[in-house]
Amino acid sequence: MAGLTPRLPLNINTVDGAYTLIKNRVALVRQNFKNLVLTAPGERMMIPDFGVGLRNFLFENDTYNLREAIIDRISVQTRKYMPFVQIVSIDIFPNPENDLRADNSLNIHIKYAIPSLQTTDILEISV
Repeated sequence: MAGLTPRLPLNINTVDGAYTLIKNRVALVRQNFKNLVLTAPGERMMIPDFGVGLRNFLFENDTYNLREAIIDRISVQTRKYMPFVQIVSIDIFPNPENDLRADNSLNIHIKYAIPSLQTTDILEISV
């Protein structure tokens, strides 16, 4: 079966060709959505405002306003660059107390739907 695009991070695979390939559209949307969330504005050539830029929120105090700013940025970027994705919910919460990084990181769970593919998925990112 032909693939749609290489799976990131790149892995050598002689079955698919040079690299492991993504072979279904749900996995492709998931990879592209993750890239949108993790890319910082200015990182993508020719599209300087592409990306949520989660790293820009590092070292900020965990407040309600910070979480709302992250949610707003994810929502705006998704509407602009992935309009075929509908965000169902975005939950942001600290790591569990038994995790050594608990005071220094946040978990972001984005539940989203892809109506054209009649599916939903959850993207989990720890920052």
